[in-house]
Amino acid sequence: MTTPIRDFVEKYAASNAARLHMPGHKGRGPLGCEALDITEVSGADALYEAEGVIAESEQNATVLFETGRTLYSTEGSSQCIRAMLYLALTGAGAGEARPLCLAGRNAHKSFLFAAALCDFDVEWLWPEEEGGSVCACSISPEGLERAMDALDRRPFCVYVTTPDYLGGQLDVGALAKVCHGRGIPLLVDNAHGAYLKFLPGRRHPMELGADLCCDSAHKTLPVLTGGAYLHISGEALSRYGEGAKRALALFGSTSPSYLILQSLDCANAALAADFAARLADCCARVAALKEALRTRGFDVLTTEPAKLTLRTDGLRAAELLRAAGAECEYADANHLVLMFSPDNAAEDYARAARALSRPLAVPAIEAELPRRTEQVMSIRSAMFAPAEQIGVEEAEGRVCAAPTVSCPPAVPIAVSGERVTRAHIRALRAYGLKEIAVVRKERKMR
Repeated sequence: MTTPIRDFVEKYAASNAARLHMPGHKGRGPLGCEALDITEVSGADALYEAEGVIAESEQNATVLFETGRTLYSTEGSSQCIRAMLYLALTGAGAGEARPLCLAGRNAHKSFLFAAALCDFDVEWLWPEEEGGSVCACSISPEGLERAMDALDRRPFCVYVTTPDYLGGQLDVGALAKVCHGRGIPLLVDNAHGAYLKFLPGRRHPMELGADLCCDSAHKTLPVLTGGAYLHISGEALSRYGEGAKRALALFGSTSPSYLILQSLDCANAALAADFAARLADCCARVAALKEALRTRGFDVLTTEPAKLTLRTDGLRAAELLRAAGAECEYADANHLVLMFSPDNAAEDYARAARALSRPLAVPAIEAELPRRTEQVMSIRSAMFAPAEQIGVEEAEGRVCAAPTVSCPPAVPIAVSGERVTRAHIRALRAYGLKEIAVVRKERKMR
C-alpha cells in the first residue's frame, strides 16, 4: 500500500530546500526527527482541505477499515469525539426542545467537553450491574430500549464506549439494531479497539453497525501518540460525509503535526502487510499469559483479546512490575491493566509473568458509584461558571464544575452540573482524588 505523505516529506527533506517557513527549528535539532517535521508547504496538502497526498492516504485507510470514509486526527480521539457529536447534533436539525444525547455513564471526559462546547443535555445509561469500576458500564439492548422509552424527548444520538478502559465490550450489533429501529444514530468511542478490525470475524464497531466511530490509532496500532481515526459508515456517509472535515477543523489545531500524519500514513502499509498475522500471535501470547495467571490463582477478567486485566491490588502489582522492569497501562486499588500489541517482544510477556508470580491480597471493596444523580445545571453552564477547588470532604451539596479525574482512566465520577453527594465523595476518595472543582455560586439550569 502506498505511503504518499511519508514519500512527499522524505523527498522534501532530501531536497535541502531553504526553509523560509514554519516551524522555527528549520529541520534541525536534538531529537533527530526535525527534518521530517514540516508545515503545509506546496505539495504537502492540508489536513482539513485535503485533496492531495493526505486525501490519498486517508483513502487508503478507508479501504483498510472498509468504511464509508475514514479521516485522520492528529489530536487523538478527543478531537474525533467532539467532531462526531457535532456531526450527529447538526445532522439531527434544530428542534423546539434542547438537544439530548443518551450516553453510557463511563464516557471519557472529552465527551463532557463536547457537551459543554456544543451545549446539549445528557441522559445517562447507567450500568446494569451493581458495583464495579467507573470504567465499566454494562448496557444491554433491552436496557437501551427501556431507557429510550423513559425519555421525555427524542435523542439526537446514542453514545457508548466500547471497549472500556478495563477491556469490557458491549454488543454493538444488538445496540445498533435498537438505535436504527428508531432512526437514531449510534456513536461509538472505540479508542481502545482500533486493532479489532484486523482480527478474524466481525469485531470492529464499524463492522457491527455503528454510524460514527473514533479509534485512537496510537493506543493499539503502530502510530505516534495523537494519531486517531474518525470513521463514517457507508450508510451514514450521505448525512455526515460532507461536513466531517469542517467538524474536525472546528475542534482541531490549524497546525496539525506532520510527524503524526506520516505515522498514520506508514501504518497503512504496516496494516496491509503482515499485521494481522503478527496480531494473531500477540493475542495468542496474551491468552497464554492469562491462563498462566489463572492457574496461579489470579482473578483474570474477560476482556478484549490484546488486553489483560486483573482484579487485584493493582497499586501493589504495578510496583512489582516496575521492579521487574515493566510498566503497566493502569492501576488502581482493585485493578491492573496491561496492554499488548504485536510490537511487544517475547521478553515483555516473560517479565509480566515473573513479576506476577502469586496472587496479591484481596482487593479493597470498591465504593458504590452514584446510581442516580441530580443535574441542577447544564453541563455547559457548570463548566463555564466561575469555580473553586475544594477538598472532596467539603463538597457535599455543592455543584460539580469541571470534572475532576485523572487520565487514565479519564472517566468522570462527578459530572459537571451534578450536585455532589456522599456517594460521589466515597468514590472520589476510593480513586485517590482529594480535590474537586465546584461552582462558586449556583445558577439555575437553563
